[in-house]
Amino acid sequence: MLIEQLINGITLGSIYAIVALGFTLVFGVLGIINMAHGEIFMIGAFIGVLMTSVFGMPLWVAFIGAIAVTAILGYMLERIALRPLRGKQGVSHLAPLISTIGVSIVLENLSHHIFGAGNQPFRNAFSEIQFQIGSITIYLVQIIIFVISVALMIVLSYWLSKTKAGKALRATAENLETASLLGVNTKRTITTTVIIASVLGGIAGILVGMAFNSVNPQMGLSMGLKGLAIIILGGMGNVKGAMAGGLLLGVAETGIVAYGDSGYRDAVAFITIIFILLLRPQGIFGKKTAEAGR
Repeated sequence: MLIEQLINGITLGSIYAIVALGFTLVFGVLGIINMAHGEIFMIGAFIGVLMTSVFGMPLWVAFIGAIAVTAILGYMLERIALRPLRGKQGVSHLAPLISTIGVSIVLENLSHHIFGAGNQPFRNAFSEIQFQIGSITIYLVQIIIFVISVALMIVLSYWLSKTKAGKALRATAENLETASLLGVNTKRTITTTVIIASVLGGIAGILVGMAFNSVNPQMGLSMGLKGLAIIILGGMGNVKGAMAGGLLLGVAETGIVAYGDSGYRDAVAFITIIFILLLRPQGIFGKKTAEAGR
């Protein structure tokens, strides 16, 4: 049972890590928490429902549909809700955060109107396929989720460290004005970052649908808050921290469900936030700033 629960935790944690990566990218470049990220994740999940359960299309088409729709949502979010507030005199630094909260409310209400408030089934051909290794049962869907998650993390890490666009993103995250003076098209870099973060959210939405076989309009808020917990746990703006934090939270939640009271599952994320803020405010992989050290 311990090994099976560990596998379940790693599967769930892999999804959390992808969601947290989207938060981390936007925070690293813009210095804001994108509270609409959870709802974009939820829209990605519902696109999967439409593609697989309503239209009967294969899963790979659902992934393409979710990527396309969430990429458009990411572009619209940056273009309409974030860019007009950036660099404006007299605009509070909280304005972009409030703007993303407004977008999240619009998306959630829209999904309620279109899909209803209840759970929607997410059908996929892999949900019942399983492998028996001794006394341990492993489902094919768990393997697929883990492989996709790890592949995304590797590709993203390579893109950030080795490609010209990734280096431009890191330069923009380090200092927006300096990057602009050095010839980096910061507007395009910021837009690309928000789009990539949104696409990661959409893919994670499909993976959650595969893992739990159902989605609902309320899942965005819960996942968004857990993503926030993970980036605090791993270190704000730290990609490796987001990956590690997601896996840790997934294993912790699964352990609570298996060996404790499942009613406290969602509380784990926020109890973790409190302890991390008290013991290590910069997160596990974060670095102390000069201001924090005073």
